[in-house]
Amino acid sequence: MATTMFFEETVKCQGGKEEMDIEFGRSSFYDEDSVYLKVDGKSLVMDRDTAKRFVEAADSVGLYFGFIK
Repeated sequence: MATTMFFEETVKCQGGKEEMDIEFGRSSFYDEDSVYLKVDGKSLVMDRDTAKRFVEAADSVGLYFGFIK
């Protein structure tokens, strides 16, 4: 399986009590490349429709906070 990782980090809650390991990127494991997500060691490759909604939602959050233009 070929992957390209775009994000890998142990993310801590603002309250400082919780954390999780997150990895995010693209995968060519299946016939169609798509988004993979790994959280605390559990991973999956999204179907293309779900991946599209996931990326659009992440983009919307980024726009809301002014992280992206």
